[in-house]
Amino acid sequence: MNRTIIFQDLGQNKDYQTVWDYQTKLLDELILEKRTKNKEQSTKNYLLFVEHPHVYTLGKSGDMAHLLANEEFLESIQATFVKTNRGGDITYHGPGQLVGYPILNLDNFKTDINWYLRSLEEVIIKVLAHYNLLGERSKGETGVWLDVGKPFARKICAMGVKASRWVTMHGFALNVNTNLKYFEYIIPCGIQDKQVTSLERELEIELDFEEVKKLTKKYFIEVFEIDKIM
Repeated sequence: MNRTIIFQDLGQNKDYQTVWDYQTKLLDELILEKRTKNKEQSTKNYLLFVEHPHVYTLGKSGDMAHLLANEEFLESIQATFVKTNRGGDITYHGPGQLVGYPILNLDNFKTDINWYLRSLEEVIIKVLAHYNLLGERSKGETGVWLDVGKPFARKICAMGVKASRWVTMHGFALNVNTNLKYFEYIIPCGIQDKQVTSLERELEIELDFEEVKKLTKKYFIEVFEIDKIM
């Protein structure tokens, strides 16, 4: 098993479609590598961090009715819309939000999508704990939440993934200093009765974004038991 991760910080304001195409390229390369190697030989793994410009993305099983704005309005708020091939419904990406895309060969870890999603959630739960926030799972709803089971439950991290031949793509979106107003124009993840929040809103201070990235990387290494990061 190869638990070495190639880490790439793609930076700010990176077009969603461009990064999706890049993920697809890496995934296709890993699948080809798997096909041409013996099963015992391991392939590479990647972890990408990025901030996107304002964009709404709809998962393959999502409902277009959960987008509450038309094309003209999206243009007025400098936002775009993309249909994707990940799981999940509609969500928002934008400045101040840490998006993580692990391109992992799960043969190197565990070939279990439920385990993979719970592990991604655990990474974010550990990040929140660093800031004395209790991140929780909500039964039947992938992602990380605060105050689960209470009237003011709110989501702080959305997740949606795709796997092909046990190679993953897409990932998580943690609201750090995110402009939450953009969530008002969708029904986030198709869930009508729960709010969305951010670290900035919860802590009432603007976060050091680089610090949040370092913590997320640190806990990813810990949870996934990474041997080496490049």
